[in-house]
Amino acid sequence: MPHIHPLSDLLINQIAAGEVVERPASALKELLENSLDAGAGAIEVVLEQGGSKKLEVRDNGCGIAKDELPLAVARHATSKIATLDDLEAVASMGFRGEALASIAAVSRLTLTSRERDARHAWRIHVEDGHISEAEPAALLEGTTMSVTDLYYNTPARRKFLKSDSTEFGHCDEMFRRIALARADIAFSLTHNQRAQWLLPATPGNPTERIGRILGEEFGASSLAVDEHGQHIRLWGLAGVPALAKSTRDNQYFYVNGRFVRDKLLMHAIREAYRDILHHERHPSFVLFLEIPPETVDVNVHPTKIEVRFRDGRAVHQFVRHALQKALAQSKAGASEAAGSQVAQPVYAPPPVQHSMPLQAAEATPTSYAQTSPSGWTPVTGTRPFGNPAPFIPSVSLPTALPEAPADNPPLGFALGQLAGVYILAQNDKGLVVVDMHAAHERITYERLKTAWDNRALTSQPLLIPHTFSAGPVDVATAEEHATTLQEIGFDITPLSPTTLAVRAVPSLLAKADIPVLAKALLQDIREYGASAVLTGQRNEVLATLACHGSVRANRQLTLPEMNALLRDMEATERSGQCNHGRPTWFALSMNDLDKLFMRGQ
Repeated sequence: MPHIHPLSDLLINQIAAGEVVERPASALKELLENSLDAGAGAIEVVLEQGGSKKLEVRDNGCGIAKDELPLAVARHATSKIATLDDLEAVASMGFRGEALASIAAVSRLTLTSRERDARHAWRIHVEDGHISEAEPAALLEGTTMSVTDLYYNTPARRKFLKSDSTEFGHCDEMFRRIALARADIAFSLTHNQRAQWLLPATPGNPTERIGRILGEEFGASSLAVDEHGQHIRLWGLAGVPALAKSTRDNQYFYVNGRFVRDKLLMHAIREAYRDILHHERHPSFVLFLEIPPETVDVNVHPTKIEVRFRDGRAVHQFVRHALQKALAQSKAGASEAAGSQVAQPVYAPPPVQHSMPLQAAEATPTSYAQTSPSGWTPVTGTRPFGNPAPFIPSVSLPTALPEAPADNPPLGFALGQLAGVYILAQNDKGLVVVDMHAAHERITYERLKTAWDNRALTSQPLLIPHTFSAGPVDVATAEEHATTLQEIGFDITPLSPTTLAVRAVPSLLAKADIPVLAKALLQDIREYGASAVLTGQRNEVLATLACHGSVRANRQLTLPEMNALLRDMEATERSGQCNHGRPTWFALSMNDLDKLFMRGQ
């Protein structure tokens, strides 16, 4: 039987390096965090061959004293904590004191540092566990940590490295994570003697840094988030649904300045985006959660990328509600003016005084004739209901498009209807195209949610009950869950083993296709269960009702109805997308149209 024996310090560090230094990007993360903890105002990163040949980080931080240089590369030696109380309230990026020792165990490390009041710098070299004597060196200020030949003494580990371009990609991503979190610090990155990033410090303006790294489109089109609670704050930028991607790129979440990938937080974000994203699309965001350090444990993962909250449920609810509140501002027509300055109010159109539900539109057929821009002629052409043939309205357009008044609303005024599916409108910038079913579906959905939350989902008895043929399962569902149906505003009763009668529906859905609506609702109750319909699956059920209760394609709308729908879109939260995450509208400016027709070329 082999004898138990202690491991050498070098082997211990090399084993630890398997967790701490998975690849060059892991070493870069540890070196950058050390520079942050040193109070650096500028950090330079120099890489060669993806970081495997050379990885150097220079900062202008507080520096390290000569006598403490050997301790800096010793295992579990740190200046950041001393007691358990310090660990439970740690606010620094690093604290375990094992990173430099692990990196030095699998590379050739040179550490040069100068304290701010020192006459000159000092340098030590570490190789194969041997630390050289400190020697004088030339350095203006701060610390330079140079790592060369990563894994030179552990060839088995080196074989697992990918190509230089792949390893650089990981280093670049790590650099972006750190740079996004600290807009008050200047950063630069050079790879193989080529400058990749040059980011000046923008203290007080994190939006500029975010825009530089994630692109102007994200910076300009995202929604500002800034929500405060008791001892908690969430701020940053949340991408509008139009910026969603099929991959999880551009997702950055920070807890007290530390980048994390936490399941609880990601679930809260998915819930906030649930009914405004299409299928498997993923949102883009840069969000910062500030919370007392003693309420979060950052010591649950070797790389500190996961955290644990003392009250995870409260944090989940706060993040979800804060994001939902910000995303509610994504009203149709508001995206261009939304702005993305962190901690600045987000543009929201003022309440529209002429908003009119579709059911009542025909009662005042001339209401919008008086508010249309001068020079516009109302639509007079008609076509049979349900005819899919293209509909070309008789519209006399002004010579110059647009010639709208200064107070033209964001979505403008309707010109006509295309193929019974799209509303064509003119605003002060050009042409607006609206998917009328998708838009009305969102409006109906938001009204149903509001009515439900306010316990104002009133039921409207039908003068003549709607009857329809139903299978035994539907009949049994209606009988078994009659109470649940009544709570939602429905009265569905069996007339025979194969027939159901709908005697009442929610007032907001009185104009819907009642049999189709009833069948969809009964199916949802079977799928989710009665109790879930009233709680966890509430939004899914209301989305189903909204879809079947909205204006359908191939329905001819009058101009007042079209304009009423546009005004309702401008006043409805999240109306830029339907309940399934599809866009409800898009705009073509005059410049866009001129390019299409090659005008001026």
